[in-house]
Amino acid sequence: MKTAVWLYLFMFVAIFDLHAQYPILTPFAVSLGATPSFIGLILGVYSITHLPGNLIAGYGVDRYGSKGFIVFSLIVAGIVLLIQSRVSDPWGLLVIRSISGFVLAFLSPACLSLLAKIAKNQIQQSKLMAGNGMVHTIASVLSPAAGAYLVSQLGFAKSFTFLGWGLILTGLLAWIGVKEQRSERQTNAAIAGEHALSSASQDNLPVSGQENVPWLFFVIPLALSCSQGILFFELPLMKEASSSIMTSGVFFSVISMGSLVTLSLLFLNRIFPFYRMLFGCLALAFIFFGMSVHWPLPLYASLFLIGMTKGVIFPAIASLLAALTPADRYGRVFSILSVSYSIGAFIGPIVAGHTRTQVSPYFLAFLCLMLALSLLPSRSFVAPVRV
Repeated sequence: MKTAVWLYLFMFVAIFDLHAQYPILTPFAVSLGATPSFIGLILGVYSITHLPGNLIAGYGVDRYGSKGFIVFSLIVAGIVLLIQSRVSDPWGLLVIRSISGFVLAFLSPACLSLLAKIAKNQIQQSKLMAGNGMVHTIASVLSPAAGAYLVSQLGFAKSFTFLGWGLILTGLLAWIGVKEQRSERQTNAAIAGEHALSSASQDNLPVSGQENVPWLFFVIPLALSCSQGILFFELPLMKEASSSIMTSGVFFSVISMGSLVTLSLLFLNRIFPFYRMLFGCLALAFIFFGMSVHWPLPLYASLFLIGMTKGVIFPAIASLLAALTPADRYGRVFSILSVSYSIGAFIGPIVAGHTRTQVSPYFLAFLCLMLALSLLPSRSFVAPVRV
C-alpha cells in the first residue's frame, strides 16, 4: 500500500497546481490583453491537447506500466509552468497551455490504472478509488484560494515559478517512490474475474469477460466536463468575483468543499453507481438552470451545491468503469474517460466565450447536461465498448 500513498501524494500536488491556476488564468490572460473569446480558446486548448496524450497513455500504460508516464508528466509539466511565468502575450500563453495539456494528459490514466491494479480485491479497489477522490477534493479545496493568495503576494510570474518547481520536485519523488513491479501487471487477468464477480454481486451488474459499457455512456463525462469548463470560464468574470482574485479563489474552494461533504457520506457508496451518476447529473443540471434565471439562492450556496453533486458523480463514474472493465484494459478505458473529459472541457469555455453576451453560460451548461441525460441508455448497458 506504500505505492498508493505515493500516488496520492503525486495526485495531490498535480491537482493542487492545476486548480491553483483556475482563479488566476483568466485575470492573467486579461493582463496580457486577451479578449473573452480568446480566453475561452486558451482555457479550451488545454483540454483538446489532452486527446493525443490520453490515447498514447491508454495503450502505453497497459503495455509498459505507469511509473514512466507519471514521472514524465510531472517533470515536463513543471518545466512548462516555468516557461509560462515568462509569457508576455496571449498567443504565447495559448501555445504554453496547449503543451501543458498534452503532457499532463498522461498523469490521470497512469495513476488510476496503477491504483486499480494494486488492489487485491474489489473492496480494496473501491477504497483506493474513494481515497483518490478524497485527495482530489482536498487539493481542490485548498488550491484555488492558495493560488489567488500567491498572486496577490507574489504576482503572476513568481506564482507560476513556484508551482512549476513544485511539480518538478514531485516528479523526482515519483521516480524514487513509485515501485511498480512487473508481477503486478502479470496478475491482471487473474484478478479481473474476481473483480467482475464481486462487482456483480454488490451492484447487480452483468458478469462478462469483456467491457460492458455502451459508447453513449461517455456522453455523460463529456457533458459534465463541458458544464464544468463553462463554470470555470464564467465564474472569474462574474461581478461578484471580478473585483478581487481572492474572491474568485474562494468561490472555487467553496465548490470543492461541497464535494468534500458528499465524499464523506460513505453510505452513498452502497447505492448502485449508475443511479448515483444519473441523479447527480440531473441535480447539477437544475442548479445551473437556477443560476441562469438568477434564482434567489446566494451564489455561495449554489456553488456549494454544485460541489456536492460533483462529489457524487465523479466517484460513481470511476467505480462503474472499474467494475465493468477487465484489469488488463484499465489504461485504455480510463484514457477514453479522460478523452471524454478533455473534449467537453475544450468545448465548454469556447462556446461560453463566444455566446456569453447573448445567452447565459449557465443555461448552456443546463442544456448540455440534459441533452446527455436524454441520450443515455435507459436500460442496462447493451452496446459493449471495444478498446
